[in-house]
Amino acid sequence: MKKYLIVFLISMVPLIELRGAIPYAVGFGLPIVPSILVALVGNMLPVPFIFLFARRVLEWGKDKKYIGKFFTWCLEKGEKGGRKLEAKAGKGLYVALLLFVGIPIPGTGAWTGTLAASILDMDFKKSVVYILLGLLLAAAIMLAASLGLFGAINLVK
Repeated sequence: MKKYLIVFLISMVPLIELRGAIPYAVGFGLPIVPSILVALVGNMLPVPFIFLFARRVLEWGKDKKYIGKFFTWCLEKGEKGGRKLEAKAGKGLYVALLLFVGIPIPGTGAWTGTLAASILDMDFKKSVVYILLGLLLAAAIMLAASLGLFGAINLVK
């Protein structure tokens, strides 16, 4: 149970998310399906809060002494990601959101995708669905990569 809690907590951490939680679960030999479900729940839990409140909190804190630089960076990252999505996607904005969340490269994921969706004033319900679909894609990619990596390590032993 303790390792599932760790999977859950890792999946909630910005920038790491389930991209770190799934390799952890595979590396420790946890069953795959429950691990993915725990990672998905942990990664999705902050999404409504980020969508509904993050932009307001970041706007409030961007001129504060100790947190201003970080909050400004977060806003700029979200705006940059959002504008990039909007420019490339046009009418396929939600599919672009899915791919942005789903392709596991640094700086993408549910946190940044949700912030971008919020900044772009995208539909809340539709955004949450496409973010979840993106996380499923990211989970599949990370699972395949993790199984390959840890399988190769086991061959070396």
